[in-house]
Amino acid sequence: MKLRVGAALFGLGVLFLVFAVGLPFYVAPAITKLPYDLKPTVLVAEATDAEFLQITAVDESNVEIEVPRATLRSTVEVIPNPGDTRDKLPEQLEGDAVIWDVYQTVRRDDTQRPITQYSTQLALYRISAAAAPWEEQWLQQDDSDEIPVGNVSYSGQIYKFPFSSEKKDYQVFDRDLKEALPATFVGTETVKGIEVYRYEQRIENRALDTPEDSIQVLLGAFAPEATTGQIYYSNTRTIWVDPVTGAYVNVREQQRKELRPEAGPVTVLLDADFNYTDETVTSSVDTVKSNRLKIGLASLWGPIAAAILGLIALVVGLRLVIQGNGATGRHSAPSAAAADPASTKADE
Repeated sequence: MKLRVGAALFGLGVLFLVFAVGLPFYVAPAITKLPYDLKPTVLVAEATDAEFLQITAVDESNVEIEVPRATLRSTVEVIPNPGDTRDKLPEQLEGDAVIWDVYQTVRRDDTQRPITQYSTQLALYRISAAAAPWEEQWLQQDDSDEIPVGNVSYSGQIYKFPFSSEKKDYQVFDRDLKEALPATFVGTETVKGIEVYRYEQRIENRALDTPEDSIQVLLGAFAPEATTGQIYYSNTRTIWVDPVTGAYVNVREQQRKELRPEAGPVTVLLDADFNYTDETVTSSVDTVKSNRLKIGLASLWGPIAAAILGLIALVVGLRLVIQGNGATGRHSAPSAAAADPASTKADE
């Protein structure tokens, strides 16, 4: 009986040791990548008492342009697209990237009227979460039904940082400028009980590439004496990142846009301080805790537990096997002596 139990424990110990080696080398790398079936995510930010440009169509030929104050609510929907990931990615990105569809709407909180909207489709590397070079990416910022394929070239981090983020600067894409700029590592903080890394990106007085007809419409409303002008953009973007998963835990954007005509006063077109809502931060923290647990089990605690259990099972199993063999030897020796004729004669 001991022999059988010992052999079973010995085999179980070997199996546990195989798990201890396999978890960090095979399972952990698989779960530290953006999955193909990631659940859609909704991120909400608010800017209280914001100034913003509002254009209202009066009739087919006239619009009303004003800069009111109200609370703005920004909703970003991130929707992974496994179908396009399977069918649209070029061969060199297959297995290494995923395609996401993203939609954002900024509304007045008092009237629920949309102020700005955009939609986009892009490819992200599964490990670094940085933008992948994909020719069919697009960014749509108007009401046109035609998808402007290839009109944007994403680069850097956009909606996520890499797994195992580091205490260093990262390039983060800015949608207004359509380029990636450095976000500087500032320090370590705690958000709702988890340790996060804080990064800051500062954009100061950058001229936006604005269509001339849009500039003329704004000049007609705010600086009729001017013939030319430019919109300047500033933003201090602060991102609190979970260093284990690279997920955004909290985001703050202090945005400002100004119309600067060649003659006449400067007009503020946007002055808004967007912050993730408390519900969004709480949801992000809960997701981070769950994913941290999975990664920790696969990369550290699971292998340690499997190794300990495996060694215990090996030692106990080996001991039982040895004891079982010893017991079998002791029982078989007298029987052999009894059957030996020489021994019988000597005894007589």
